[in-house]
Amino acid sequence: MGNDKATPFGGSVCARGGAGHSLLYDPQRIVKPLKRVGERGEGKWQEISWDEAYQTIASKLNQIKKDHGAEAVAFSSKSGSLSHHLFDLAKGYGSPNTFTHLTTCPGGYSIASTAMLGSKIKRDLGNSKYIVNFGHNLYEGINMSETRGMMKAQVEKGAKLVVFEPRFSIVADKADEWHPIKPGTDIAIALAMCHVLIKEDLYDKAFVERYVEGFDAFAKEVAQKTPEWAEQITDVKASDITRITREMAALAPAVCVDFGHRATFTTEEFELRRALFAANVLLGNIERKGGLFFGKKAKGYNKLAGEEVAPDLAKPGVNYPKITAPRIDQVDDQYYLLWSNGGIYQSILDATLDAKPYALKGWVISRSNPMQTMTDRARIEKAMKQLDFIVCCDVYISETAAFADIILPESTYLERDEEIADKSGKNPRYYVRQQVVDVIGDTRPSWQIWRELGIAMGLEQFYPWTNMDTLRMAQAKGDANFVNTVLEEGWVSYGKPLMLREKGMVAEFAATYANARKPDADGTYASALKFKTPTGKIELSSAKVESMAPGRGVIRYRDVKLKDDDQLFFIQGKVAIHTNAATHNIPMLSQLMSDNGVWIHPLTAGKLGIRSGDEIRVYNQTGSEVGTALVTPGIRPDTVFAYMGFGSKNKELQRAFNKGVHCGNLLPDVTSPVVGMNLHTTGVKVEKV
Repeated sequence: MGNDKATPFGGSVCARGGAGHSLLYDPQRIVKPLKRVGERGEGKWQEISWDEAYQTIASKLNQIKKDHGAEAVAFSSKSGSLSHHLFDLAKGYGSPNTFTHLTTCPGGYSIASTAMLGSKIKRDLGNSKYIVNFGHNLYEGINMSETRGMMKAQVEKGAKLVVFEPRFSIVADKADEWHPIKPGTDIAIALAMCHVLIKEDLYDKAFVERYVEGFDAFAKEVAQKTPEWAEQITDVKASDITRITREMAALAPAVCVDFGHRATFTTEEFELRRALFAANVLLGNIERKGGLFFGKKAKGYNKLAGEEVAPDLAKPGVNYPKITAPRIDQVDDQYYLLWSNGGIYQSILDATLDAKPYALKGWVISRSNPMQTMTDRARIEKAMKQLDFIVCCDVYISETAAFADIILPESTYLERDEEIADKSGKNPRYYVRQQVVDVIGDTRPSWQIWRELGIAMGLEQFYPWTNMDTLRMAQAKGDANFVNTVLEEGWVSYGKPLMLREKGMVAEFAATYANARKPDADGTYASALKFKTPTGKIELSSAKVESMAPGRGVIRYRDVKLKDDDQLFFIQGKVAIHTNAATHNIPMLSQLMSDNGVWIHPLTAGKLGIRSGDEIRVYNQTGSEVGTALVTPGIRPDTVFAYMGFGSKNKELQRAFNKGVHCGNLLPDVTSPVVGMNLHTTGVKVEKV
């Protein structure tokens, strides 16, 4: 059961959240610190005290710092709640090498949005009248607020949903139209749509003239990218591309070309995501209902209101030492947008194995499982075996934790308090997680773990707060009423929803606050819409990008070769029951889904003598996996598919061990330009075992 006050979530939780009790009471959880006593990956562990764990880690890390410099240790965590506590430890320690999971999942659209729009942007799916989707499967890779928003648009408002995806996913099943696009060719559709919008004069000229830089160069680039051209590349009919574009334009600006989480990743991820954003820009849907909008955090919202409508969160006043050593991923200027946005996660492997630009000696990992989410599993294992020292903080002995020297057991979300989190959308909103059950065993929340370890390392000056109560009070700038309100309600929302180019919302906002900014002559706050780019505008063409990545200033199509002629495309995706890499051993979720059958088309299966349920081998130059065939017409004949996160190789995960195909063991180590993404589309061969 969720919090009824969290209206975007509808008082509900997803399957992973609902299985919290199953994880909580799982006897396979780790509930005491563990020390490796055998070879890396051998599975031999000894329980130790927290004091011994802290002292061992402090001694090892401080010795590495003395011998090789603090930069020789990398710190990585899945982004989200509590992740900054590990990165704060890295700052105090003096290492520049901090990494999120960005380049293994959401990095493509995040970096493209930053390059074009100056920051990340949100989707107002609940008010959309027409949604075009390129494999962002919100009905399986569930984001509660966005999934509910799309359901609302479809069920309550009759929005049309068009899906371009190689397989008949759940979101394709719920769509009005499904077009089984050739893997990796999504960008051709997006550019052809832009071509139609411009050629047929369907784009929002006033919006483009006011807010867009580089339109002429972009228009020239797509002048030849006709729907007929795209049909030859994508296998989607030109007439359908033209019709869909016209239908969108007729309903603009309440339309959304979903820039998505996961599509058929290629090395042209940066161009794909920019092309999807470009279609939205041409439709003029920025800061309009049903389109895209920027989050309205308290500081900017209060400025527009002329008063303090919502409290603005603060950070504890900590002065960290200046770090002069370069990051390990600062070897190529084209990745400049990543250096302050999560980094290139897999560069940890390059630095460890090849000492580029220098050698790593240690790795501290929290709430992350790169052995599952990075590509080329064998290379990850080789790198981990080569490192001098590895620390993992987790709830299970994950595939990654299985190669650590010390494992620190984290409390589950039901057992821990967390700080106040900003969840601002069209107005400022905050939420907080609170402990609801007694801690089982001797686990600790990761914020406490990293603080106590920091103190053991002699870094106590960077921890002016003592516990979660004092940290929350520091966030609230001493406002006890605000803290108590958030703790009592769990979720609090302030002010009126606002989109800067929606007259009705602006009128209500201005009428509510006596000192509010006066609306523009057209009744909007359009003049307040700013973009944090070098030109201050939306950059359809970017001189900055061109200077860092020559040839990529303008969005353009490039041919990519994803497989050999005698191979099938191999694509992956998320399932609603599991995360990509952390839930497959949880009893309740394992019972619901313990395997990831390999989808294969009946024509392809027939040629190979394969039937549903047959044991099959999927292999290529990178690796080989044995799985179970799922013969279905819901996929292209030239493509096979598997859900991510299965096929664990370590026996400590007893329920997940050898269950299904390990996708990362089939994906080559390839990094996409500019966005630094792992390549997630490749070629494989399939045979019956």
